[in-house]
Amino acid sequence: MTTQLTSPTDRQSTEKLAHSKGEPSWLVELRGQGAELSATLPWPKIEKVKIERWNLTAVGQNETTTAVNAVSELPASVQELIAEGTENLLVQKNSGVVLSQLSAELASKGVIFTDLETACKEHGELVQQYLFQAVKVDEDKLTALNAALWNGGVFVYVPKNVEVELPLQAILYNDNAEATFAPRILIVADENSRVTYVDSTVSINESVKANFTHPAIVEVFVKAGALVHFGTVHALSDHGVELSLRRAIVENDGRIEWIIGDLNDGNTVSDTKSVLVGRGSSSDAKIISVGQNKQQLSLTTQAVHFGKNTDSNMITRAVMRDSSTAIINAITKIEHGATKANGEQTERVLMLSPKARGDANPILLIDEDDVTAGHAASVGQVNPEQVYYLMSRGITKEDAERLIIHGFLAPVVSEVTVEAVRDQLQRLLERKLQG
Repeated sequence: MTTQLTSPTDRQSTEKLAHSKGEPSWLVELRGQGAELSATLPWPKIEKVKIERWNLTAVGQNETTTAVNAVSELPASVQELIAEGTENLLVQKNSGVVLSQLSAELASKGVIFTDLETACKEHGELVQQYLFQAVKVDEDKLTALNAALWNGGVFVYVPKNVEVELPLQAILYNDNAEATFAPRILIVADENSRVTYVDSTVSINESVKANFTHPAIVEVFVKAGALVHFGTVHALSDHGVELSLRRAIVENDGRIEWIIGDLNDGNTVSDTKSVLVGRGSSSDAKIISVGQNKQQLSLTTQAVHFGKNTDSNMITRAVMRDSSTAIINAITKIEHGATKANGEQTERVLMLSPKARGDANPILLIDEDDVTAGHAASVGQVNPEQVYYLMSRGITKEDAERLIIHGFLAPVVSEVTVEAVRDQLQRLLERKLQG
């Protein structure tokens, strides 16, 4: 089922805002096109989730932001997410970036790490080659709306044969529900390069008291022989609706590794896809999520195999509390001609309440004979005896559930090799569990 709602923007106002920001003409045109299309295109089809009941158009108005001079000027809850001693940091507040820094060493190697709005002005020819290429403007209302509204954002470019040893980190946060908060992320890893990108998307909960929509899109291009570690943890307020679409295009012998923590308090649609176009390309995706109260979650992970000898692996673990619901989709598509491809997927859902619901849907779509593929899925209630045993040792029910959740997610968290991502996962997971 698709949903068609009135667009919250229009071409004239969108282009006027773009002109006022000094954006190049090619981007102004694309934004205007997105605004026009968003009025007619349907929302993406979300299986078993009636998103038409959600507030999908509370995108707010563009807010002018003021830069800060140091990390110490940021809110305490944002500061605690920043890796100690990091030299490569970008911070977006609501509609714009307020802090951006890159080490002189990486800059001298040709690495670009800046906000996407600045990149469109200063590196327009490079950005134009990739922006809206993995996720087209006209796919549906979400892609069109993001094309019209995206602000701030992140642009990463790593030249050929350059290895970025320390993570590039971004913090994207909102503290005003009436401000448009729609960062777009574009990462390009050129041939035989290496990069780790880490971000956190969070709300300052005590400041966000009204409904808002967070339309977010990520495009990653992994060139031949390149490796991209992409880690992201989202912890938005229960007033927010998140619609996140992530897509990677992976060429010969390239590799994308996704680590995703969907820890929002509000309704969430999260769709992460790896398109393995090159021979020997590979993808690994690890997703964890916790639902509580009356949250509705739709978490989809996809791998599409076009190249020969390609490999994909997906692991999703979700914990559902209270009256929350989750639809977990894992889709492996092996196209005709993708011989020797291998696709594996595992979905586990743990329900801590009889009112919670979790559906795990493993899907294998195979159009080639000479391949291997497999899946495992389970949905189950927590054993009441485990909770009783812990409570008999003087532990409260809330702490007992927290221990069980940590134990259930530990096999995935422990496999996260990037320390910065692992620390953020643990910190924001604990924040959610403690309310």
